Parts: sequence; structure tokens; C-alpha cells
Amino acid sequence: MDFAQEMETARQMVETRLAEFFTGRGLEEAMRYSLLAGGKRIRPILTMKFCEAAGGTPEEALDFGCGVEMLHTYSLIHDDLPCMDNDDLRRGKPTNHKVYGECVATLAGDALQAAACQTVLSAAGPDTAAWRSALALAGRILAESAGVAGMCGGQYDDTIGDGKVVHTEAELTAINDRKTGALLRAACMMGVAAASGHRKVDDSCMDAAREYATNLGLAFQIRDDMLDVMGDAQEFGKPIGSDASNEKSTYVTILGLEACEERVLAYTKQAKDALGKGTWRKDPEFLRQLADSLALRRK
Repeated sequence: MDFAQEMETARQMVETRLAEFFTGRGLEEAMRYSLLAGGKRIRPILTMKFCEAAGGTPEEALDFGCGVEMLHTYSLIHDDLPCMDNDDLRRGKPTNHKVYGECVATLAGDALQAAACQTVLSAAGPDTAAWRSALALAGRILAESAGVAGMCGGQYDDTIGDGKVVHTEAELTAINDRKTGALLRAACMMGVAAASGHRKVDDSCMDAAREYATNLGLAFQIRDDMLDVMGDAQEFGKPIGSDASNEKSTYVTILGLEACEERVLAYTKQAKDALGKGTWRKDPEFLRQLADSLALRRK
């Protein structure tokens, strides 16, 4: 398969598995609405593909990846609330609170966060000490990525300064390394953890996954800031210019579009170079191509 076919096959695996969760009414309906609202499914695909590179199969990491996607979806529901970004659209559809109200949207996000951990910690695998260790490691990685040292801490620093603080590039990078990078790191590292539950995996793979994701996350966030200025609202799936209207410091306001483009390409190269530091059982060429595709994305 070429890259596009391989990407679509992995995405369909994720979509099929996610559709099996939260089939009830009430709160589950609200959770399902946002979880199945589309998206690129980059995080679970990274989880599966890092598992493959480390010698595993996509199936071994599928539930780990779905747990990451649940956590990501919870963060999007809360980001869109009036107390935060106050957005009306997400992925081209009304945001959760616009459909179900703020109270239900808040609870849907909370429940998805809990479900993420449950899904990871109860992922099916062999009844071995190695698999139990992999479950515990993946659960710890996911929890740490969401907390004060990860996504929530980065979001706090980002939100608390809206319209009040003009960040330097270094400060913005520190914020985005947690707000965006932490969950991408979790996705990649959990893929390596999934592979380690079935076979011996070299420690260098975990280090390479961490470094790849760190650089990928920074490139991804800078590209996101650029698209908020130059993107097409219909293609982007949410309003353009929301950062400016909220008076947020972004890479574009600090550096300008041309310098941002240079940073995206530099971080993308560092991400791909990091893969060379791992002792992989399968050539991680897909992951290199994925980094390149994200650097050029328009949504």
C-alpha cells in the first residue's frame, strides 16, 4: 500500500472500533456525538504505527489508541465551552455544548476522560506479566499526559494569559509542548508499550518515540496557528481568526507566517531524524511520511 492507502486503512480500523463504544442514550449519546464527529485520528494511528515499528501489530495497540482519542475528544469538548474558547463549530459540526448544553457537554468530557483510562487499562492481551506491565505503563503515560505536567497544565498557562500576556517564543513553546505535545507523546510511547507487552523491545524505541512526538507536536501547533490565519473555514472545520479575536499570543503573532513555515519544516525534520535513533523491527517510513503530511496540512 502507498502512504494514503495505509493511512486510510488505519483510520478505518480506528473508526470501526470507536463506533463500538457508548451506544446508549443520554450521556453516552453526547459522548458518542463528539467521539464520532470525524477528524484525522492522528493520535491512535500514531499509536498503532509505533507498535508496528517496534515489531507489533496494529491490533495490539488499537485500544490504547482509542483511549488516546477519547482523551483528545474530551479536551476538545471542554476547549469549546464558553468558559474557554467559546467555539460554535468543531469539525464542521455544532460543538457539543451547542447541541446538548453546557452541563451535559462538561459531563460528556469528564466521562470520556474516565473512559479513556478504562479502555487502556482493560485492553485485551495475553495473560502474562509482560502484558500487565504494558497496561500499567500505558495507563501511567496517558494519565501523566493529561494532568498538570501535561495537557491541562499547558492549557491553563495558555488560557490564563489570553489577552493579558504577550508570550515570548520560548514561553509559547513550553506551553504548547504540554498543551499539544504531551498527548502526541503519549500516543507514540503507548504504541511502543503495546508492542513490549508481546515481545522484547529495545529501550531506544521509547526514547525515539518521545523525541519524534515532541518535535511533531511543535510543528503541528505552529501549523495550527498558521491555519487560524490563512486557512479556509469550511476546510478547517471551525472558525478562522478565533485566536486573534481572543487576543491570544500565537506563533504567527510573534514570528509571522514566513518564520512559522521555517519552524514547521525544521521541527518536522527533527522528528524524522529522531526515528533514526531507535532500534526498530520494521522500517518506520510511514511515520516519516506522516510527519511530512502534517507539515503541509490544510485542516
